[in-house]
Order: sequence, then C-alpha cells, then structure tokens
Amino acid sequence: MKMLRIIIIMAVLISVYLLFARDYIEFQNSYRDVSAKQAKKLISRYGNMNIIDISGTYYMGHIPGAENYFIGDGTLQTALQELDKNKRYLIYYHTDKTSIKAAEMFTKAGFKKVYRLNGNFSSWVQEGYETASL
Repeated sequence: MKMLRIIIIMAVLISVYLLFARDYIEFQNSYRDVSAKQAKKLISRYGNMNIIDISGTYYMGHIPGAENYFIGDGTLQTALQELDKNKRYLIYYHTDKTSIKAAEMFTKAGFKKVYRLNGNFSSWVQEGYETASL
C-alpha cells in the first residue's frame, strides 16, 4: 500500500512538472511552427491568443480576431516595442520566408511564446476555417 501511494505521488508530480515545463522547453529562444489544425486548437484553448497578420492585404481576408502589423512599413517593428512579451502570439503571412522572419523578430525581441502558422493564411483557408475581411 505504501509503494502504491509513492507511485501515485510520483505520477502526480511528474504530470504537474510536464504541464508547466512544456511551454518553457518548447519555446526556449525560438518559435514553434504549427499547422492550421493545431493553430485552431490553440486559439480555442487559449482565449487570449494574440493572432498577428503581418501582411499588407489584411483588409482582403484574415483570421477572425487577428490584428494587423504590416512587416513592410515598420508597423511590426514599432508594435514589437509595445506588445506584452509574456503573452502567446500566432504569426502568419502569405509566404514562409516572411512569416519566418517575423517569428524570428518576435523571439529576438524577447517574446517567449511565439507560434508560426505553417502554410500561412492559405493553410487556414484550405482547412475551411472561418475568415474575416474589412
């Protein structure tokens, strides 16, 4: 009986450790690529997920709830100085090269929980998820 109690306590401690340490391990000095399906789950899981569209075509279509900080005119660079570095961010564009650059800018600026939508906005659309436009 005592051995069973020790095993249960160890299992609980390991579970708690994995639950809280996972984000730290996954995001150490980097960002994490996620598929559209994973991004949708993250948005549902974390109601306060900050979705950042870095394109100049935001008005034509974007993920609902996304904010637009265009990477091409300095808007994103200014926003990096004002955004909360401890919040979660999902970054997307229309090409990998540019979204990778933006995700790297976030991590270099000290942001801890940065996700990049692999396949970008088109992967979101291909999954049939809701979009918004102005």
